[in-house]
Amino acid sequence: MVDIQVTNLTKFFVIGENLLENLTFEIQEGECVAILGRNGCGKTTLFNILTGQMDYDSGEVYVNPNKKLGLISQIPRFPEGFTVEDVLRSAFAEILRVRQKMELLECEMANGATDAQLREYDVLTNPFQTGGGYDMDVEVDKICNGLGITPEQRGQEFASLSGGEKTRVNLARLLLEKTDILLLDEPTNHLDLNSVEWLEQYINAFKGTVLTISHDRYFIDQVADRVIEITDGHAEFYSGNYSFYMDEKQARFDLQLKQYEQEQAKLKQLGYTVERMKGSGINNRTLYRRAMSIQHRMERIRKTEKPKKERTMKASFGEKEFSGDIVFKMKNVSKSFGDRVLFSDVNLTVEGGERIALLGDNGTGKTTFIKCLLGDEDCAGKIQFGPTVKFGYLPQIIHFDHPERSLYDTMLYEKNCTPQTARDRLGAFLFQGEDVFKQVGNLSGGEQSRLRLCMLMDEKINLLILDEPTNHLDIASREWV
Repeated sequence: MVDIQVTNLTKFFVIGENLLENLTFEIQEGECVAILGRNGCGKTTLFNILTGQMDYDSGEVYVNPNKKLGLISQIPRFPEGFTVEDVLRSAFAEILRVRQKMELLECEMANGATDAQLREYDVLTNPFQTGGGYDMDVEVDKICNGLGITPEQRGQEFASLSGGEKTRVNLARLLLEKTDILLLDEPTNHLDLNSVEWLEQYINAFKGTVLTISHDRYFIDQVADRVIEITDGHAEFYSGNYSFYMDEKQARFDLQLKQYEQEQAKLKQLGYTVERMKGSGINNRTLYRRAMSIQHRMERIRKTEKPKKERTMKASFGEKEFSGDIVFKMKNVSKSFGDRVLFSDVNLTVEGGERIALLGDNGTGKTTFIKCLLGDEDCAGKIQFGPTVKFGYLPQIIHFDHPERSLYDTMLYEKNCTPQTARDRLGAFLFQGEDVFKQVGNLSGGEQSRLRLCMLMDEKINLLILDEPTNHLDIASREWV
């Protein structure tokens, strides 16, 4: 049975520049399919079309109407003041409305019930039971335990959580909704290693259909039955996980290149023969007919397009001359919020040339640690930098003060560089041609991360601080980082 079918789907934001062009594919019931493609190729746009959040310009989109579809988006949004428990319970919105009516009836029937009230209560009981109302608390506890959402955390405001904690809570909400078709847009972004492993196990045991956008090659290897890659608005199909996709893609490239080279060699040989015939016997009708026959044969030869290697980023950060051994020192550094201690008595010395990874579960204070280092958060203790240290910072959530500006104007205004320098730097980070005139606010998450990296490249830094740098970046960009 087909759960999702897309036929000749076309979507554009600028007339004459199709983001998706005649995109065609289908997803069978029970499949787990990974959607791959470079940042900005239209993956999230496709998901928005499948969920009905965005219209499309032509083609047909079918989602099984008898199946419940759920989406995990890159940036969870909920009403102000919502607690984690509110977010989780929103998965049972309809059941909770039924229970509220049942509780009102119970109050009314406390001193005696009429036949009409009993009938109404009986009518409400059936959907409450079949919808899992009596098992609701057990299901919430089960999912929270699996994803490491603590009882204390369930009372916190959702907006106060870290990026990873928000992702986990929103993922828990979707799983509690008992959806038949899961759409997961970068589900492993912000998740710690334990949560990613739990999610992999959940998906492998899930009986429904999963369509996931991901740039996490290890995650795709664990969960995907097959891969669909979006390239130039079209779909390329691979009947295996990421490792299979990589091997098959290289094999297809090699085969296409071989066919192209063989055709070009054959055409060159035939062309040489034609020229010799024309040159030596242009007045000989027999030779002329043979030459024309060969030309027609050349026209009938299938012309294989020369395969193109994907563009890769060719850039490096400017490096400030570093004098001295010490980059920074921390002495007895501590940070807490009320009674909650994130870290205490941290003593750390970092020397020039070191590469340090900061690990820990979601919510343990990794981003807060970086903010303390940068001076954006107050903390106890002492932090001292070397005299020549200049740092560059890539935050977990990218923000631009003027999202209405184009990439080109952003570079000109914020980096105070020449027009040619702006184009050269953007080109090194794969923003070429008309791409540089896109509005920053319309870029995908990965494209915004690439732009921010591009803006860091000339700052002559000797300390680079990256908070979840690979979130939203496509696989090629991750390898460059």
